[in-house]
Amino acid sequence: MARYTGPKHKLARREGVNILDKQSPSLLRRLNTPPGMHVVKGKKRMSEYGEQLREKQKAKAVYGLLEKQFKSLVRTVEKKKGETGEMLIQLLETRLDNIVYRLGFTKTRAMARQFVSHKHILVNGKKINIPSLPVKVNDVISLVPAIQNNPQVVELAKEKNENLLPFLKREALVGKLIRMPKREDLVFPFDLQQIIEYYSR
Repeated sequence: MARYTGPKHKLARREGVNILDKQSPSLLRRLNTPPGMHVVKGKKRMSEYGEQLREKQKAKAVYGLLEKQFKSLVRTVEKKKGETGEMLIQLLETRLDNIVYRLGFTKTRAMARQFVSHKHILVNGKKINIPSLPVKVNDVISLVPAIQNNPQVVELAKEKNENLLPFLKREALVGKLIRMPKREDLVFPFDLQQIIEYYSR
């Protein structure tokens, strides 16, 4: 199945969740109106399976993953000892493309994925072009010199680090994963338990 490349607003509306990680008044007004609903109708109660499927679809949309990629991450944590939900979040959050985005080097995860794929990102000084690469604690993430003059990158570099998540550290255009993410570090627009139960069927 190909990755969705259409309008982000359309995907956000379909999933009923803001996947843009930024405030958009026009999007927020439309999120509670599913596509095709122009007349107020009584809502059917969704089945348990349907609710679990919807939560899984939300998470995939937020992180921009294909079903095969997402399922693989779930199967990986199922084989390990520990709290499944938290381990899944750690795998999702420490993907290289997500770390590049969380460090504020790009405005979106899609742009971060593109930066990695085009070899604009360095991990410990080495060019990497694998968006799914798991970043390890103390790995240093930076941008190749050529992309540092990109107007968007220059603008983003000026922004303060007040919104930086507690498991990350950044100085100018150099960032680091200082510890593994914890569930309480983030607010999720999806239900982790529902997702785990979906794949446990």
